[in-house]
Amino acid sequence: MNLSRFLIVAFIVVLVSLPVILRRHAPGVDAGVPSIVVITPHNEQIRHEFGRAFARWHEREHGTPAAVVWSTPGGTSEIRRMLVASVENDLLSGKPVGGDADLLFGGGSYEFDLLSKPITVTVDGQERSATVLEPVVLPEGFLNMAYGDNDIAGNRLYAPDGAWYGAALSSFGMVYNARLLEPLGAPAPARWQDLADPRLSGWVAMVNPSQSGSVATAFETILRRCGWQDGWRILRRAAANARTIAGSSSRIPVEVADGEAAIGVSIDFYGRFEAQALIDDARAAGKEPDGRLAFVDPVGETAIDADPVAMLRGAPNPELARRFIEFCISDDAQALWQLPRGYAGRIAGPEQYELRRLPATRRFIGRFVTETIDGIDPFAIAAPLSKDSNMRSFIAPLFSGLCIDHHKSLRAMWRKIIEHPAYPKPAAGEHAELVRAEEVSDPELKAMLTAFDAMPVLPAPGGTTMALWDPANLANLRTGWLKGGWKDDGLWPAGTSPVIDLRRRCAALVEEQALAVDQTATR
Repeated sequence: MNLSRFLIVAFIVVLVSLPVILRRHAPGVDAGVPSIVVITPHNEQIRHEFGRAFARWHEREHGTPAAVVWSTPGGTSEIRRMLVASVENDLLSGKPVGGDADLLFGGGSYEFDLLSKPITVTVDGQERSATVLEPVVLPEGFLNMAYGDNDIAGNRLYAPDGAWYGAALSSFGMVYNARLLEPLGAPAPARWQDLADPRLSGWVAMVNPSQSGSVATAFETILRRCGWQDGWRILRRAAANARTIAGSSSRIPVEVADGEAAIGVSIDFYGRFEAQALIDDARAAGKEPDGRLAFVDPVGETAIDADPVAMLRGAPNPELARRFIEFCISDDAQALWQLPRGYAGRIAGPEQYELRRLPATRRFIGRFVTETIDGIDPFAIAAPLSKDSNMRSFIAPLFSGLCIDHHKSLRAMWRKIIEHPAYPKPAAGEHAELVRAEEVSDPELKAMLTAFDAMPVLPAPGGTTMALWDPANLANLRTGWLKGGWKDDGLWPAGTSPVIDLRRRCAALVEEQALAVDQTATR
């Protein structure tokens, strides 16, 4: 193991071991009270409400005290990488896997599905395998009573093998500042393509999908709802409209609320929670809320995904961890997501914070939807997505190479395009249409848009090539490039990851096409 790899693994081992220290010294947790360590990307408000409510529920249902110790090492994608590296290290060293934390709470079904797959290492010619998650089998009758059908618009509410269970539901849309949109002449967003509105140049907030599982899912939703080609047109124009590209999805609603951006891609609860926080702050100050911040699900273009809870392999307190999962599915926990603060009806609501998230169980929705803050029945509004499991794998390397690595060049290209005399100018208050190269007649503008939307053509076995622009090639390119299936064909430099080489090719193309746009604009 080289020094850099050793230092990375050592850091991760220390990071993953922190929950053990936290369990012993967590403030407010009595040393004699049984506790679970829960790793989570969730915010402080969710942690407060769920920690308090679980302790109360456990005392009532089991007659004994219990406590939650929270560990918050980063966002969803960072947590996944940390947990995978920890399991790899345990397997390589021959140690029992896990043992430092009990549960993972929050992050999206895609990330949890990845963590339920075996991780394999080879030691002295022998393979060793383990999964990050430990399946918890709950009674079928209990699950049927809570969830009903294990489906919401083609997505699962829980893993059939018990690897994870949906604790809440997430939708993906846009958070916007109405005060800023009005002087820009732009309407409130209603479709994903509104992110590509030229009037929003410098006013869109974007996040790196390789650092946020929720943003990666939002981008996947755009690609699957709008199609591979139009989806990337929207994402690249949105990135070009962005002043900067952040590393955390929780920053987007804050930036929009503070006036640093007018609009941004957001998971529903971040947008709704920030809007609620502004309302609460105004009322606490004796003022009327100004309603400047709002969240919108694009009509017919969003997706609804389970936000799970799962037990970690080697959980030190598996019985208490199982009970936490049961609690998350109960009406007591589901009520925390959507009932008003201080709700005094048939069940207790949140104590201090209105979380504004979508509950995950049909039982709770059926009983309480009319009493929730937003009055949304997610099972009634969810619409199936197109099935394409290949798109997600390309999002991080393509967005990094096409939108982040040379972001300044991307923005410069876009400015030249939207300032071209032939570029369609939307009327004030009207939604802008997505402008495609094949739909414009001006030869200069056509050439500039063609350059802006270009994607690499990749070498394939036998001296052939495959264009990334064509969605029909994605399955083969995913197998051959992203998964290294063509590693013996000499298509990328030896010793280089094909994913990294793909990102480099994308970044080089941006610089090449930026020069082409510049030359066209200065003729």
